Amino acid sequence: MKLFWTYLKPHRKAAAIALLLLIGELAVELWHPLLMARLINDGIMTGDMSVVLWWGAVMVVTALAGFATGIVNSVYAARVSQNFGADVRNALFDAVQSFSLARFDRYSAATLMTRMTSDVTQLQNIVFMGLRIMIRSPIMIVGGIVMALTVDVKLAFALVVLAPLLLVLLVIVVNKGFLRFRLVQEKLDAVNGILRENLAGMRLIKAFVRFGREISRFGAANRELTDRTVSALRLVELTLPALLLLMNASVVFIIWFGSRQMDAHAANVGDVVAVVNYATRITGALSVVSFLVTSFSRARASAARVSEVLAADRDRPEGAEERTAAAGDTTAPAAGAAAGGSRNPESGLRSGTIERVITDGELVFDRVTFRYPGTKEPALANISFAVKPGQKVAIMGATGAGKSTLFQLIPRLYEPERGEIRIDGVDIRRYPVQTLRDSIGYVPQESLLFSGTIADNIRWGKEDASDAEVAEAAGAAQIEATIRNLPDGYATRLGQKGVNLSGGQKQRLSVARALVRKPKLLLLDDSTSALDAATEAKLLDALDGYACTTLIITQKIGTAAACDTILLLEEGRLIASGPHDELLKESELYRRIVASQYGKEALTHVWPASG
Repeated sequence: MKLFWTYLKPHRKAAAIALLLLIGELAVELWHPLLMARLINDGIMTGDMSVVLWWGAVMVVTALAGFATGIVNSVYAARVSQNFGADVRNALFDAVQSFSLARFDRYSAATLMTRMTSDVTQLQNIVFMGLRIMIRSPIMIVGGIVMALTVDVKLAFALVVLAPLLLVLLVIVVNKGFLRFRLVQEKLDAVNGILRENLAGMRLIKAFVRFGREISRFGAANRELTDRTVSALRLVELTLPALLLLMNASVVFIIWFGSRQMDAHAANVGDVVAVVNYATRITGALSVVSFLVTSFSRARASAARVSEVLAADRDRPEGAEERTAAAGDTTAPAAGAAAGGSRNPESGLRSGTIERVITDGELVFDRVTFRYPGTKEPALANISFAVKPGQKVAIMGATGAGKSTLFQLIPRLYEPERGEIRIDGVDIRRYPVQTLRDSIGYVPQESLLFSGTIADNIRWGKEDASDAEVAEAAGAAQIEATIRNLPDGYATRLGQKGVNLSGGQKQRLSVARALVRKPKLLLLDDSTSALDAATEAKLLDALDGYACTTLIITQKIGTAAACDTILLLEEGRLIASGPHDELLKESELYRRIVASQYGKEALTHVWPASG
């Protein structure tokens, strides 16, 4: 309920108007049986046509007024529900954007997509129905019973007895329906996950001729979704016959008892007709209840899923300071930061932060240990090294050695469990998050390009970059000549994920996007793997024109040899470090890597000087 109130509050005026119009429409409907009773008793039964015409005209006019009121109510209800849905989707998107990676990893892409689309649609629909239908039915039921009692207490007695029974039945169905529809939404997550994987990997599926297997996999998930949905709907649909059976029994009782009352001259025809009319209107309202129970159960499940995302911690590293403080680590930040501190969501400021700007790019890892949430073994264990400003450092190791993990700790996408990372002599936890990340150029292992032009994608690293800055970054990334040869140059629009570019071109555009920021630290996560040796050498030489410290994850010995120092990781531990020539002498693992790429004769090869 808190979720609905939070996002309905900005639209409360329109919602109030919709509710007032709904009450007006209901007032007309509840008044009509009384008018009909007056028409019958005072007009038809006495044979006075003037009375019949008068009350008939009143009924027509009020019916038209109720019809017009209902139309305007629908307009306002639709406006409120659409704006509510838009606000919730925006809030969800903002929440996901502000997740730390540790938090983000807890949700699959499919479930986040389902929560932003299907779940929000369920909530949006329940808001509309709440302002148009949902509130109408209970008011019609309660109002019908009250009005029937004002007409004849004895005739309306059956309706009074049935009301509590119906209420208990509905509560039971709603509670059971909530659990079943939550399972439906989870199965929808699974279907969306398979669909997303297939759309993203369509080329691979076709290349391996695996469409038959994928069709079967999707079919199985789709059947599970169908079975869960049928189970949930079956529960709710069984409610309607039970409700109608009880209500039709009450109508039969009213007619039977009313005829006996008329025979005894204790009731007149108009009163019996009015009470029967109220009973049938209540029956009509109950026939809508089955649909409402379904919608409410689904909306309740969706609200729980949406609220879970909205209530999650925002971009605040999850528990790292608390863990280090609890472990008695002397490198933990001040108590205010360890406890979470005060924080400005826009700037990332927390207690203990400083306003200092990163100027040199000196990087130090001091006994850093990190493990991913839910895992026992650390991804990095007791890592210590120092990089001077402007140096180039190559990071090597087998798959799973912890290379990319090390990179992700620097911009605080994750937090270390123990130890300290310092830039320019300051613990990175003391920098405002935005200040820290604005000083870093990060090129991930998978080149990700966005919809738009080539220039748009480069400016994605710095929105206010001038054309000259864009061209300079493209030139340093060795992609400018390629861009100039395109028909529209920098205005060339990219296909989905840059499908009209080669792997090497996408990598170089990603590098240009990082360089346009003029970073103090440049992190290249195997970002030159698709480049030929000559192009890669030119790119590395061009980096000398930038006043930044560069860390390169690479599997190429040629690239590593051109760097000032090499960090060799194995199973999350730093087992060796130093320049190429030094590692050739001191590291058996490094010699095996060199021999595997160039042959044993390369162990005695004189490599060009680094730097």
